[in-house]
Parts: sequence; C-alpha cells; structure tokens
Amino acid sequence: MGQPKPENQAAKLAVIGTALTTLGDAIATIAAVMALEEVQQDEENNQRDMLNLQKQIDALALEIKQIKRMLR
Repeated sequence: MGQPKPENQAAKLAVIGTALTTLGDAIATIAAVMALEEVQQDEENNQRDMLNLQKQIDALALEIKQIKRMLR
C-alpha cells in the first residue's frame, strides 16, 4: 500500500472543511435565534413596565384630583 493520492487527501479535506462550515453556520443560526428571543423578551418586559408606570401615573393623577377637591 502506498501513500494516498493527493486528490483523495484534497477531497477529504474539502469534506471536512464543508462539515466545519456547516457546523459553524448551525451555531450562528442558533445564536441568532437566541438573540431574537432575548430581544422579544426585553420588549415584553418593557411593555409590562410601561403599563405599570401608566397605572402608577393614573393613580397619582387621581390622588391629585382628590387632594384638589379637599382643598376647595
């Protein structure tokens, strides 16, 4: 048995390179999905925070109206 032909080695390296590229692309896709989910969660948290702030503002506005009525 002699040494493998250079063409066979090149083909094997090409397959290995393609496999590594595919694996890298899969990892990048997973990372992108995770980033999108994090952004979505942040947006949901921001919406919830805004609603809570609006409720607090409404409650304070009501208290101010009540205090104004008491002072009249």
